[in-house]
Amino acid sequence: MAVLEIKTFPDKILKEKTSPVTEFGSGLQSLIDDMIETMYASSGVGLAANQVGAAKRVIVIDVSSRDENVPLLILLNPEIVLSGGEVEDEEGCLSIPGYRTIIKRAENVTVSGLDRHGKPVEIEGSGLLSRALQHEIDHLNGLLIIDRIGTIKREFFKKRYRKTVTSNE
Repeated sequence: MAVLEIKTFPDKILKEKTSPVTEFGSGLQSLIDDMIETMYASSGVGLAANQVGAAKRVIVIDVSSRDENVPLLILLNPEIVLSGGEVEDEEGCLSIPGYRTIIKRAENVTVSGLDRHGKPVEIEGSGLLSRALQHEIDHLNGLLIIDRIGTIKREFFKKRYRKTVTSNE
């Protein structure tokens, strides 16, 4: 297993819609294992494949640090099939280091997809799990948290982020 480089804003792959997984061979299994390793090494609760440069519909999530009843989740081709309620909370993103903002999301979601071997699964989530599922599925659809904030806040972010990036070079 290896820790992969996490792509950061404004890397183009983060804005691209990912492709469905159709092959379940050793390459996919290695990618999943590396994604898990990378998520843990980065102290994240979730990671999407395009965040590590693979344009595939693969996410890994582990919210056990806040909810020990939820095991590590590996989902391929995940889709939100049901959502309800609404809640605002702070979110960060491994692809936008150091930035946190309030995002409005569904309070509860049901997600269908496949496990790492291609078997159908359905996950129901609330709280942090619901938020993580929605966040990672957004990544697979080419959306970042800054795409979920208002125009003024987004412009402020871009100016501030540009200054941060240029001052670190």
